Amino acid sequence: MLEEDLLYVLALQRVKGIGDINAKKLLAHCGSAKNVFKEKRRNIENIFGFGLLSAQHLFDPANLKEAEEELKYIQNNNIKTLYFTDNNYPEKLKHCIDGPILLFKEGNIDLSKGPIISIVGTRQMTGYGRGFCEKFISDLKEFNPIIVSGFAYGVDICAHKASLKYELQTIGVLAHGFEEIYPKVHKKYISEINKNGGFLTDFWHNDQPQRENFLKRNRIVAGMSEATIIIESAEKGGSLVTADIANSYSRDVFAVPGRSTDMYSRGCNDLIKNNKAAILTSAKDLIDMLNWRLEKSSPKPIQKQLFVELTENEQLMYNFLTQNGKQLIDLISLNCKLPIHQTAALLFNLEMKGMVKPLPGKLYEAI
Repeated sequence: MLEEDLLYVLALQRVKGIGDINAKKLLAHCGSAKNVFKEKRRNIENIFGFGLLSAQHLFDPANLKEAEEELKYIQNNNIKTLYFTDNNYPEKLKHCIDGPILLFKEGNIDLSKGPIISIVGTRQMTGYGRGFCEKFISDLKEFNPIIVSGFAYGVDICAHKASLKYELQTIGVLAHGFEEIYPKVHKKYISEINKNGGFLTDFWHNDQPQRENFLKRNRIVAGMSEATIIIESAEKGGSLVTADIANSYSRDVFAVPGRSTDMYSRGCNDLIKNNKAAILTSAKDLIDMLNWRLEKSSPKPIQKQLFVELTENEQLMYNFLTQNGKQLIDLISLNCKLPIHQTAALLFNLEMKGMVKPLPGKLYEAI
């Protein structure tokens, strides 16, 4: 995106009372963020029922001034931006009506490397939840998923750490800007996460971790993922909000069941009971439900070596197969007048030299 275009997108993102849904409507109507600010005020007031107050906020000169400062920070700190129509913007998030018009990215995120799932849950994680989370991610390793979470206490950080342990890409979605780390104790994980994954946020660099920001952040966690997994949750909690958002986006939601007497299993049990989540007892449940399949590598074609030296019996056997086509091992043994155990050994040698290939039903064929 050109610098001028980014400046106006930032300004639009900063307008009070507009939000991402209305911002997209304005962009669709006007064609670009710059055109939004160049549009006549009376036309803006008539678009989609915009009121006078919204129009006043839109044409506040402070928007562009603040956008200029944010643009400087982005340039000086090598922050990458993802516009909602860009190819590198999370594909599934593009289809969410309230997805951010602009994301800020830090680290080495590559969204093309595997399926994306989110793992969330309580901040008061139990040993049961921790054990499940770690084994679950370990069992998914061969599918190379990208693990998304919110970088918070409990389930979030457990998911990030397990992803790092098993060398899976992990993404922390922040409820604040890059200059503010919450919780501060997790600052020690930033460097390692940035090496194999990174961080996303739609908040400006100096935005504080306000309570309402965490709920807003959850739409990104749910929206960019193929499925959302709730490891543990009390009867109320932010992870249940994330599950509701994922359901509203028609995404798969999974919950780990627990004993009815366990406080931090009640939320998961309720999700399952109310058909808001599928039961998750192992990685296989997710793999089967999402129909994940490992790509089978094509067998390497056997190539005949040039100028291969063959023993007398190997040459005899090769000549027989060349002249007579596919043959059963018993017939090869009979016609070459060799014992069956020696025939099998010679055929194996010829296979290793790229001269014959085995076929179903104990058949062999010259190459």
